[in-house]
Amino acid sequence: MSSLRTSRTRLVAAAATAVLATLSLSACSDGTGTQDEGSGSSTSSSSAAPSPTTASNSPAPSGSSAGKAPSAATGSSGAGSAGGAGSAGGATTTTARTSAPKAPAASGKPVTCEGSTTKTVAAPLTRPVNHMLLSVTNTGSKSCYLYGYPAVRFGDAQAVPPVIEDSQPQAVVTLNPGESGYASVNLSATDGSGANGYTAKSLAVYFQGRSGNGSVGAGAHPSLPAKGVYVDDSLKVTYWQQSMDDAVSW
Repeated sequence: MSSLRTSRTRLVAAAATAVLATLSLSACSDGTGTQDEGSGSSTSSSSAAPSPTTASNSPAPSGSSAGKAPSAATGSSGAGSAGGAGSAGGATTTTARTSAPKAPAASGKPVTCEGSTTKTVAAPLTRPVNHMLLSVTNTGSKSCYLYGYPAVRFGDAQAVPPVIEDSQPQAVVTLNPGESGYASVNLSATDGSGANGYTAKSLAVYFQGRSGNGSVGAGAHPSLPAKGVYVDDSLKVTYWQQSMDDAVSW
């Protein structure tokens, strides 16, 4: 009787074990536990994976340093400023052109030198002896031409002295405003060979025109030394010269 109970007990235990084994196999074949574990791992990976994507693709906040990245645009703006400098350079070129305007044709046209637009000075010279230097300075606003030679009259003389032909310059003397031209006067013979000498205390200087026939404009009346100057019939003048050295060399 006891052995029968023992057998039944073992049979029940074996049956229970078989049932448990069957249940365990069913659970394994269902794969739920494995899938759940894999799903959890996949979920964890998938939730971590989007992070780099989100960081690289999503726009940066306006307050972030990445929002200031368009510094290249600022550099471009700086280049624009450089272009502005180029414009300033053009403005400078324009200023240079306008700072030296072309003079009106009338103001640049030379005229004939004469007494009203010049100042004449007569200065006796010690060397060469018995010579006097005439200096004519352009006091006008236009350039002027000193044509020919000075027509001088000492005192009450009725005629003008002749010119030294060899003293003629190669070009007409031109005086810009403020410049001077020169001529010398041989007052008397150094060897005493001159005749009809006298002491003159006044002088008139007249200017020739382009044609050389007669005087033009106003004459000049430079002062002479108080004692006057001695002249005789050997009196001669030079042509107008551009330099003083050329004038006194005759």
